[in-house]
Amino acid sequence: MTIESIEIEKPKRNEVLVRTSVSGLCHSDLHFIEGKYPTPVPAVLGHEAAGVVEAVGQDVTHVKPGDHVVTCLSVFCGHCEYCVTGNQTLCSNTAIKMPPGIAQRLRWKGAHLNQFLNLSSFAEQMLVHENAVVKIREEMPLDLAALLGCGVLTGYGAVVHSAKLKPGTTVAILGCGGVGLSTIPAARLAGACRIIAIDIDPAKLEMARTFGATDSMDAKDPEMVSKIVEMTGGGVHYSFECIGLKSTTEASFSMLRPRGLSTIVGMIPLGTKIELHGFDFLRERRIQGTLMGSNHFRLDIPGLVEFHMQGRLMLDQLVSNRLKLEQINEGFAALQAGGVTRNMVVFN
Repeated sequence: MTIESIEIEKPKRNEVLVRTSVSGLCHSDLHFIEGKYPTPVPAVLGHEAAGVVEAVGQDVTHVKPGDHVVTCLSVFCGHCEYCVTGNQTLCSNTAIKMPPGIAQRLRWKGAHLNQFLNLSSFAEQMLVHENAVVKIREEMPLDLAALLGCGVLTGYGAVVHSAKLKPGTTVAILGCGGVGLSTIPAARLAGACRIIAIDIDPAKLEMARTFGATDSMDAKDPEMVSKIVEMTGGGVHYSFECIGLKSTTEASFSMLRPRGLSTIVGMIPLGTKIELHGFDFLRERRIQGTLMGSNHFRLDIPGLVEFHMQGRLMLDQLVSNRLKLEQINEGFAALQAGGVTRNMVVFN
């Protein structure tokens, strides 16, 4: 990526101009950088951010200039089939949730510049639809609030909305990156009695314990699944795959007890096929996908802010480094190498 001067349109009807304060380097961005998922280029990437409203267009009612906001790629229309049934992450209104390459908000060298996921937060300003932002308390630090726009929201939503985790149950979390670590306190808040963290990195497993995991397991152990089934007396009630790999997706299903539920949170690369044993379905094991934790971000993010203000979330510990925009490629190189949770780009 390179730093360029670009042009941004003025807010039109239902649009909001946000001065970006902080943007997280999410593994989802890396998937697009590496070509595992397609997106039209040139583009301004970035989607996990917080900032301050600078201007609003006609008919905007949710925010006003000066408001502190978190952005979310789950922009919604509020009146399509999916929105009115409470599934706003699947909004089908392409006039609001515009497909890649459609938004005409950015220009570079006089030509069209693609907006990424209707946000493009690796820029000093974001021009977005009103339904892509949520107002938050000004007391909430923006460098931590940015985490709520994707990783934390996804982990929390996967537990609360997608899996609807019941108290007193056992949980396995495969992958202890930013999303996996966010799933752990969510499971604890939902009342899980045992939380097993699974990763190949001992440092991440140690961090998972500080986030509330009761047990840890080396993902490289060839007997991992059988050991988890034995230690839980027949398998876990819920598993959450937070990496996006074929092997861990299959393992997340194999470690379930009868009637157990596996929720696939990670982004599995396009073209990857998952193999499961047919007999396991006779034991009523279930597997499902989730997009952004099936979130209701206008409600979830203010609630997560309250959890943080009460000391019930560990957002500070999720931040590995705070970087300048000029260091963004170094930040992604560190993400590729592993060993970091979230690097944050802080704008002046």
